[in-house]
Amino acid sequence: MTAQQSFTVSGPVRLWEDGFARNPHGYYAALRAQGPVGWAELAPGTPAYVVTERRAALDVLRDVETFSHDPRGWEATVPEDSPLLGMMRWRPNALFSDADAHLRYRTTLIDVFDLIEPHDLRQLVHRAVRLLVDRFGPKGEADLVTDFTRPLMALVFNNLFGLPDSQGDRLNEGLLKMMEGGAQAAAGEADFVEYVLRLIAAKVEERGEDLPSMLLDHPAQLTPEEVTWQVFLTLGAGYEPTTNLVSNALSRILGNPLYYSTLTSGARPVMDAVIEVLHHETPLANYGIYYARRPVSFHGAWIRPAIPVVVSFGAVGLFAEREDTGGRRAADASHLSWGAGPHACPVRHHALLIATEAIEQLTLWLPDLDPVLPRERLSWRPGPFHRSLTSLPVRFSPRSPDQPGETS
Repeated sequence: MTAQQSFTVSGPVRLWEDGFARNPHGYYAALRAQGPVGWAELAPGTPAYVVTERRAALDVLRDVETFSHDPRGWEATVPEDSPLLGMMRWRPNALFSDADAHLRYRTTLIDVFDLIEPHDLRQLVHRAVRLLVDRFGPKGEADLVTDFTRPLMALVFNNLFGLPDSQGDRLNEGLLKMMEGGAQAAAGEADFVEYVLRLIAAKVEERGEDLPSMLLDHPAQLTPEEVTWQVFLTLGAGYEPTTNLVSNALSRILGNPLYYSTLTSGARPVMDAVIEVLHHETPLANYGIYYARRPVSFHGAWIRPAIPVVVSFGAVGLFAEREDTGGRRAADASHLSWGAGPHACPVRHHALLIATEAIEQLTLWLPDLDPVLPRERLSWRPGPFHRSLTSLPVRFSPRSPDQPGETS
């Protein structure tokens, strides 16, 4: 079955099975055949409504009177060992709150991220790229997922959150397990929670020039517990999706030699590849999760409370109509990967800066990257929430650490 084939199913479309990772477009087509709102399972026996049409998605994202982000009604209906709880369990943070609580948490996040100067963030990415290229450059080969994108984000986000470079592996492993929503999800959640708890305990004792310290000192006076869950949200939501955004974009770039040549020559901006990924392989494919406050008829479906309503950014981007005269701005807006309404991503510009700078710097240092496998043979991690490569092997001309660079 190719990545573009569709198929028919009886019963809910099972987003938890391995076939979804291999052929998401086919699964989205099966959902779309049911109408704007399809019927799916996020895990065995755990149903969800999945919104695949842009107008219906916007209605969910913007209608705070009908839909809530609070999952506690649903949470009471699933077993405590559900593999979904790591990603969907209620916590006192901006993602799982509504109204005044949401505004309070969201405002603190916007305020502290606004203190990060773009120049400083750009230099942080440049340092991380240089460090990693120095590690694998002499070999003339690398896996751009395990050797580059994942350790790159660990270096960048540990720096932003006040942790040493050496802590990257622990961050990486916990998030990997939790995001996949499989048998190891609970262990991954526990590891990541412990990681964040230790971080906040350290910052309570001694502040630094980092995001957790800024949150602790914010005029909103968040408690250490509230800061813990804001960091749990922002560290996870920053690290994992941005990792996948970079690796997905690199795979599309390297899989098309003509495309790659226009990027490395400067004739085409890296942002074009990033926007293409947000349409066709968005990193958080199915994580716009809401709950109806009461039974409601919605775009041809009868929505019951305590069953997740999932805005499928993956399906919406795939099926979104392109405006003939809108250019890049219209294309960028139509995928909805950043959300919309009160819960739209508040730090999208930071994520875009990290992603584009990482790709630009890598291709400057290593301009002759050559994929080992054709794109159709790359493998993808399982799980209902994300679109994430397991590996991206490449070859290139070896580069010694002391070799003069094309960038600074």
